[in-house]
Amino acid sequence: MSHFKYPCPDCRSTTDLHDPDCAFGGMSRTEIEKAYTDILAVLSTGPSGTTTLRRRSDEWSELHDAALQKLRQEHRVEENDGMLEMLTPEERTDRVSVPTQEPLRTIYEHGSVPGCHDNSVFALISYYEMVGFSWEETRDKVIDWLRESGAWDRGGFEEASPEELVDKKRHVYETGYGWKEKATAAKRVIDRRLK
Repeated sequence: MSHFKYPCPDCRSTTDLHDPDCAFGGMSRTEIEKAYTDILAVLSTGPSGTTTLRRRSDEWSELHDAALQKLRQEHRVEENDGMLEMLTPEERTDRVSVPTQEPLRTIYEHGSVPGCHDNSVFALISYYEMVGFSWEETRDKVIDWLRESGAWDRGGFEEASPEELVDKKRHVYETGYGWKEKATAAKRVIDRRLK
């Protein structure tokens, strides 16, 4: 998996340039990275309750709350029995290999169907990029998914192989598009086919 880049917890920017409607648009990279490192510095010493974490971190703010939420969403930090703890790389890989949140879960479990192939592949590539998989890992996971879910066998693809299809979508990974809009559109088509 690739290294964590301390993205803005709202717009995911990794520079000082935020999206226009970003809640943290006035924050510098330094401030954002400090919020993450304040949290991780405490958790690197062992599990901690939320109250203790806030007390031990310098100047806890809304940015810290958002950074902690992002760390939890990306399965870098997890709560067990009321205690927050950092996950090992192996534990994290296990948690994020299979998407569990909708609408990605439907796409992953049922596979794509004709009419939403582009959106489905786009969404999965974007998801794996977002959670930190390298391009090679993402490519392998999406190719395996196309085969194992039955999506490739259903047909409807212009490309000659799953490898060719995924390779043509590398730009999705490199530009860091979000996945929600495409995944929602794909799920609607899949749900209609399942009825």
